[in-house]
Amino acid sequence: MVSTVTHTDTPAVYWETEPHHHPEGGSTRLGFWIYLMSDCLMFAVLFAVFAVVGQSYAAGPGPKALFDLNLIAINTGFLLVSSITFGFAMLAMYEGRQARMQIWLAVTLLLGLAFLALEIYEFHHLIELGAGPQRSAFLSAFFALVGTHGLHVLFGCIWLVTLMVQINQKGLIPANTRRMECLSMFWHFLDVIWIGVFTFVYLLGMI
Repeated sequence: MVSTVTHTDTPAVYWETEPHHHPEGGSTRLGFWIYLMSDCLMFAVLFAVFAVVGQSYAAGPGPKALFDLNLIAINTGFLLVSSITFGFAMLAMYEGRQARMQIWLAVTLLLGLAFLALEIYEFHHLIELGAGPQRSAFLSAFFALVGTHGLHVLFGCIWLVTLMVQINQKGLIPANTRRMECLSMFWHFLDVIWIGVFTFVYLLGMI
């Protein structure tokens, strides 16, 4: 539609355009997917580095002398079960059961913290054995890859606590629902990365 305004001798012409309607939260989800893809690239680089230097022991200890698969299997179980409990929290959210959702989020948080505790114990044990990141290229790559994943889990736990407080204060408003969906993607992403770490670093290292 064209409208004219004749305040002067020369008419001014204005083009009226229809407003653009975007789905609420669409940019948030798109931005978070872009972030996850960038994280995938970072972990791909770390995996590639480990693949190149993963057997450079510098006459030091290798995976068979350092890794405790029973401990790692327990830690893997913590993280995989936490993904299931987060799924239960999402189901409770879609059903509008806020109290049940908070319980499942608390269980997820405890499992995430248990995972971090065992990982810190493993790192401390390796350093006590003289197998710190400075010992060899293998250990440098190991600490970089596993430590980066651990930092992501720590960030996820902090995010989880923050979101639980926000939900407790404001309820299941659309903004909190979107945050839950983004955190769910992030948490499951960490599970997928850890499966790669467990297989590529620990299992293949013990063969």
